[in-house]
Amino acid sequence: MKTTYYSEQRAKLIEQLKERGITDTEVLNAMSSIPREKFIHTAFAQKAYEDSALPLANLQTISQPYTVAYMTSLLNIQPNDIILEIGTGSGYQAAVLAKLGAKVYSIEREYELYSKSTKILQELGFSVQTRFGDGTIGWSQHAPYDGIIVTAGAPDIPNTLLKQLKIGGKMVIPSGDRQSQTLYLITRQNENDYDSTQLEEFKFVPLIGREGWQDSK
Repeated sequence: MKTTYYSEQRAKLIEQLKERGITDTEVLNAMSSIPREKFIHTAFAQKAYEDSALPLANLQTISQPYTVAYMTSLLNIQPNDIILEIGTGSGYQAAVLAKLGAKVYSIEREYELYSKSTKILQELGFSVQTRFGDGTIGWSQHAPYDGIIVTAGAPDIPNTLLKQLKIGGKMVIPSGDRQSQTLYLITRQNENDYDSTQLEEFKFVPLIGREGWQDSK
């Protein structure tokens, strides 16, 4: 019964995303096949397919589905693209990236989230390499990346992440103050030049680390 319920709710969500302007069929198909309810606390399972962010441990959140779809579409992921995700969180965004055929590397600074998301991704069969650490300095061993997706709001664009993009690679990152951020699509043109496009405004949890906000705990 629950499986049918979730399937119906997932289908409704996909239609809502289409109505909001998401046209990337590959992204929509990926999201329609991933059980978002598995990535959140059971207390919020009934809300799994509402188009809203939901709370996770340590004051973190799982991004609303529209945000996931929008940001993922901007990367125009192709099979075997090497993608770096900053902020694993629940693991849901990483699952979407992997479903699209990307080789996904994901970093999470909250150990509880890192541990839980790694376990869930493995249980669901998603091939994602996760790491516990400071996402603002990236993961140089696997660079350069075809795409980098940052799921937390940065005060400025981390220079180290820019340098880990391949030429022609794209980074999607929200930047602003702690209350609201503007989403940027950055494309590396050559060794020293980057093209930056300013997009919609969003609200994310702060990107904390050496090249982000200082930890306020």
